[in-house]
Amino acid sequence: SDGSIRLHQMTSEYPLMQWNGSTNGQPIIALQWALTRPAVFFVLDASSNIYVWDLLENDLQPVAKQAIPSENVVAMALLGEPEKPNGLLGLALAKGSGQIDIQYAKKKWAVP
Repeated sequence: SDGSIRLHQMTSEYPLMQWNGSTNGQPIIALQWALTRPAVFFVLDASSNIYVWDLLENDLQPVAKQAIPSENVVAMALLGEPEKPNGLLGLALAKGSGQIDIQYAKKKWAVP
């Protein structure tokens, strides 16, 4: 609820990494790992901002932020085929009106 993200190992109750206020205090609606690239994850906050984290590039802060200003995004799901090396990675964004928007991530965040 405060925008903090914690990375845990399954064998420990203590986080390996913790990023406080990663969304400037906005609650996190969704967080999903990229299906095609293990070090990348995407975060959706309550203000309809999407943050891209690439832990191999920068493990202190997101490498990109994209605002979705047109309408309130209420859910996010990632699309991709991890067994295929084509590097296609999509984000399905559900808006408050019921519309679904599909966006594709840059290849550098999708290629295995």
